[in-house]
Amino acid sequence: MEVAVSPEHPASSRGNRPRFAPDNGFRKRLDERVAAYFADTGRSPHGGWRMRLKTASMLAWFGASYAFLVFVASTWWQGVLGATSLAFAIAGIGFSIMHDANHDAYSKHKLVNRLLERTLDMLGASSYIWRWKHNVFHHTYTNVEGADNDIHLLPFARLAPTQPRRRIHRFQHLYMWALYGFTVYHMHFTEDFLNVKRGKVGPHHFPRPRGLRLFEVFASKAFVLAWSLAIPMFFHTWWVVLAFYASLWFAVGIILGVVFQVAHCHDEAPFPEPDPVTNRIDNAWAIHQVETTADFAPHNPLITWYVGGLNFQIEHHLFPKICHVHYPRLAGIVQDVCTEFGVRYTQFPSFVSAVASHGRMLRRMGTAPDALPAAAATPAAAA
Repeated sequence: MEVAVSPEHPASSRGNRPRFAPDNGFRKRLDERVAAYFADTGRSPHGGWRMRLKTASMLAWFGASYAFLVFVASTWWQGVLGATSLAFAIAGIGFSIMHDANHDAYSKHKLVNRLLERTLDMLGASSYIWRWKHNVFHHTYTNVEGADNDIHLLPFARLAPTQPRRRIHRFQHLYMWALYGFTVYHMHFTEDFLNVKRGKVGPHHFPRPRGLRLFEVFASKAFVLAWSLAIPMFFHTWWVVLAFYASLWFAVGIILGVVFQVAHCHDEAPFPEPDPVTNRIDNAWAIHQVETTADFAPHNPLITWYVGGLNFQIEHHLFPKICHVHYPRLAGIVQDVCTEFGVRYTQFPSFVSAVASHGRMLRRMGTAPDALPAAAATPAAAA
């Protein structure tokens, strides 16, 4: 059985985008070891019954929380309880259902993956644009400034040493936790529309959605406003609904923002720069993925279940088309191969330690001086 360890869309590395060094045998060994694991165990790299059960549980959690909040809650504390539960259920669907389906890791059947990736559209964001933004560009150019749009939060935050520093960034380790709350609002009302209009995600061009996929971009916005705003107004006072609507999606934004950021933006994370002449990154792609990524809370099964294996972010970046239910087993294989090849493998023992590391990184980037542009980093300047 062949298990590919490579960008999901290798063609995305063409043109003026950064290129990676040739494989030194690391990727080949990973392929062999992981293929042997599935051959020896007889397991499918997809999710199977565990993902079906998890999907049913997540959707039931969402449905019960929504029903309680809209049709049952009559006091403020009941509203807070229902909204909190709903916020975690929404984020859980994104982590555990949409994410695997969008990567074609949920099922071997393409129709099943395309159907379940639409849970993101149900939540108000375009699964089509996410596939390009996340699967192609982020997964290929992780932590490469100017190529990975996930680390471009300017002017609000400075995440990479080559990004310009502003005075306000001195306080980013304090205010960014709240700004993550606007992540979903940005996806709902700004980001998807701008990407469609420009035909670009950050610096990268992508095929604009057409036909049904274009309709879905707009329909997803109308649908999320209908179920999270319009329908509740039939049962509750309008200003109460607006308050809970704003709070709900703010909470979802914080959950999503923090979980996705801690895996790449921590105080041990490198931000490799391509050679200014050749536009090549020193490491091979698979090594680059390991060294720009971190795992957290690997021995916490509850966190692993809830975040859809995203606490095994290294394994996910190496094997995006393998369902996350396998990541705890694959982690040992990856660590062994990393040790064999001398590749740095970063792992935080808990979610709290990963969040603390992200906070330290924000503080350091907010106070560190600007780095020299790559073209100016001559031996003389380095000396």
